[in-house]
Amino acid sequence: MKRIILGASLFGLMVLFGGGAFIVSGAYEIGADVPHWNITSKVLEAARDRAIAVRARDIKVPDLADEQLILKGAGQYAAMCVGCHLAPGKSDSEIRPGLYPQPPNLSQTKLDPRTVFWVTKHGLKMTAMPAWGLGHDDDTIWSIVAFVQKLPGMSPQDYKDIVAKAPPDEEMGSMDQGGGGNQHQHGSEPHQHGTKPEPSKGVGQQP
Repeated sequence: MKRIILGASLFGLMVLFGGGAFIVSGAYEIGADVPHWNITSKVLEAARDRAIAVRARDIKVPDLADEQLILKGAGQYAAMCVGCHLAPGKSDSEIRPGLYPQPPNLSQTKLDPRTVFWVTKHGLKMTAMPAWGLGHDDDTIWSIVAFVQKLPGMSPQDYKDIVAKAPPDEEMGSMDQGGGGNQHQHGSEPHQHGTKPEPSKGVGQQP
């Protein structure tokens, strides 16, 4: 019995010493342009998926079919998510090729809404996924979840149309009253609701 304990202790010390030496040496490739070893990826993915499942399982999902919620989520998604998670008709972005691990293409992948809510709110360590819950309330995050549920199967034109109709954040509480006129930005193009855009000035036009 003593030999077993001694052997286990020595083995533990060797692992500890070897791991410490490996870290101090700087031999591990930390760059995002070099993939993890296969075993490292599998362990991290298993730990990630299990951690999310445990934390998301008791989340209560609201009515995600609410049209106002979906409409708000369209604007939020276009402003915050499309660069990494893409959209119908958008197969790549400037930032996406350099992300590791690669984020899911949410226009082609339908995920459990509880998972989407938890990950959107809390983010994921050592990825490019931020914790949006630090700057956005749960209602806003649920709006993104509601919109994401509609993305798979949506045509590029349908996507453009719904994003164009999305309200500014400050108007969400009074959508039924038709408030408008405040400029906001979805994706790369700022636009307004409730006002008619003026034509750009050019040759022959009065200032």
